[in-house]
Amino acid sequence: MKVSDNRATALQRITASSPYPVRMPRYDFRCRACGDTFEINRPMAESAAPATCPQGHADTVKLLSTVAVTGRGGGASPTPMAGAGGGGCCGGACGC
Repeated sequence: MKVSDNRATALQRITASSPYPVRMPRYDFRCRACGDTFEINRPMAESAAPATCPQGHADTVKLLSTVAVTGRGGGASPTPMAGAGGGGCCGGACGC
């Protein structure tokens, strides 16, 4: 049995026993031959594996992704700490 077969079996067990879908990281790739940019969902252990573009070209490169996270998700803006400085270069906690 191959390692990929073991992973597929484990994934089936996790999916069957969990009420939540199994989510895998998404990786962005660009094809050097045609310039197409595409995404692939795969386990982190396979993040460096080669990818083939949708047009069948094998000369691809993995792109660095950026993530923007704002706020705390609760909808309310954070309140400053009592006695904190006026802002400064580091948010005012050190009083600079």
